Amino acid sequence: MNVLHTKKGGINIPVTEQEHITNSSTIRLTDYGAVPDSVLDTQPAMARAIQAAAEIPGPVVLDCARGRYHFYPEEAIRAPYYISNTTSEEENPDVTKTIAILLKGMNDVTLEGNGSLFIFHGKQTLFLLDNCMNVEIRNLRTDYHQPTVTEMTIISSGKHYFDARIHPESRYQIRDNKLTWLGEGWSFAEGPMQTYDPLQNTTWRIDNWLELAQSVEELEPMTIRLHFDFQPDVVPGHVLQNRDGIRDQVGAFMTECSDITWRDVSLHFLHGLGVVGQFSTNLTFSRLNLAPRVETDRTVAGFADFLHISSCRGKVTVRDSNFSGSHDDPVNVHGTYLRIVDQPAVNCVKVRFMHPQTYGLPAFYPGDEIELVRSGSLTTYASNNVVAVERLSARELLLTLAHPLPDGIGSHDVIENVTWTPEVDITNNHFARVPTRGILVTTRRKVLITGNTFERMSMNAILIAVDAESWYESGRVEDVTITDNHFIECGGSEHPVIFISPENVEVDENAPVHRQVVILNNRFETSGDVQIVSAKSTHGLVFKSNQIISTSETGKLSCVEEAVYVIACSELDIMDNTFTNVLEGSNQ
Repeated sequence: MNVLHTKKGGINIPVTEQEHITNSSTIRLTDYGAVPDSVLDTQPAMARAIQAAAEIPGPVVLDCARGRYHFYPEEAIRAPYYISNTTSEEENPDVTKTIAILLKGMNDVTLEGNGSLFIFHGKQTLFLLDNCMNVEIRNLRTDYHQPTVTEMTIISSGKHYFDARIHPESRYQIRDNKLTWLGEGWSFAEGPMQTYDPLQNTTWRIDNWLELAQSVEELEPMTIRLHFDFQPDVVPGHVLQNRDGIRDQVGAFMTECSDITWRDVSLHFLHGLGVVGQFSTNLTFSRLNLAPRVETDRTVAGFADFLHISSCRGKVTVRDSNFSGSHDDPVNVHGTYLRIVDQPAVNCVKVRFMHPQTYGLPAFYPGDEIELVRSGSLTTYASNNVVAVERLSARELLLTLAHPLPDGIGSHDVIENVTWTPEVDITNNHFARVPTRGILVTTRRKVLITGNTFERMSMNAILIAVDAESWYESGRVEDVTITDNHFIECGGSEHPVIFISPENVEVDENAPVHRQVVILNNRFETSGDVQIVSAKSTHGLVFKSNQIISTSETGKLSCVEEAVYVIACSELDIMDNTFTNVLEGSNQ
């Protein structure tokens, strides 16, 4: 029996799931002015319905009659929020978010979509949950009216030019032989581009053809010709995807929340960093579909990452979901190292956010456990507890600690918040059409990656990194199991399928960064010059009972022994793996 908890009089009372549904009050969105299947702005009605739900004690279902609803930015809520891995002060000085649906300080709420489609206009953060508990968003589809990633399909090429047909949902203008993309309240002429190959269902990053072109002309409406002073190497049928690169909004944001569930939700386009969980506890994503809406014929669904989990705790669960068409990593789970920049007292330390695109976060709370980490070796040399936190600026914090600090703190040493590290379960998902990695994960809690299919990731299918000099994404792993997954032609000559790659510059086999990574009973299909596993500074690496199937005549692998490459690793267990070359008919 599933048991939920509701709060009454400050006491947690267990209730069954059926009792929870039966005892819930219902707020109907249409009672507050929403008109399904119209072009009217639903945002004011949604805000009124949420306010009514907030005033009802006990569980509430906010029920949306099935239909299509439009959300426009004019009446959206404006509020400042700092979000990890988004933009720097220079890229986007104003951290104000344009929020379509805001739940703040709400408990025991279910947003029931009944299969509805929410269409968002302009640039908006679709959902923002702030300090909420026990919230479920379910049975809902969302999309952008005009996605901020534009698309055009190459239709032909000739001497020093190629022609492209622009997608009907992408608008543009050509002035002075240059193309500018136009949207609802936005425009851009430069930015990242990538190619999509529909035959292989793969994407990869490229130089922007529009920036390389000498001139652009319109042949007819929605068809353009790009001229070059060289012969462009393009393939008719390939799709070019273009964006401006500024993550000024996100798809959804959960901050200081607990027990949040997304179930049976399709997110067909997400601007910015996708769905972000930050300093939240117990996040569940079940049966999500992050992919373009089929009827639009679009090929991209994500401006950057799909799910980005920064400094959370409890358990993060991602199950039975489809991830297809991102511009960056589908799942990234990490914390944030802050650099130690001063020690004003024996038990006080000033710390600083170092990466330009991550700052302003809470980072620490009184009572949190922390560790001091050497930047060169990425090894821990002291632990402590936070007593008080003073925010000096959006970049710097002053921490008062329970115990004196040790001598010998290095000028680039960092602090990790150990309390805010989650357990992770990523099970039975499909990853495809990704130009980067499938899963990034760095957390010391238990990690299970099982039953997933990774289809032609252009880089690593799974990356376990950690660094204190670039992204400052913490921390070490201690218990990772990668089992019963299917890897289909992932990686490349510089991108192992599974890459355990801490960015420590001081490498010592007796001072490992990561521990206990078990790779068991997986199926690897490879057709090119690719390494299966590359690991560095890892103690207790197990590679056991895996199948490696090669269809390459010239690939890097010719036997099982060549599948795993290690640097400064110890306690290795590599056994009972099989290697088959389909072309040669060999089996080892």
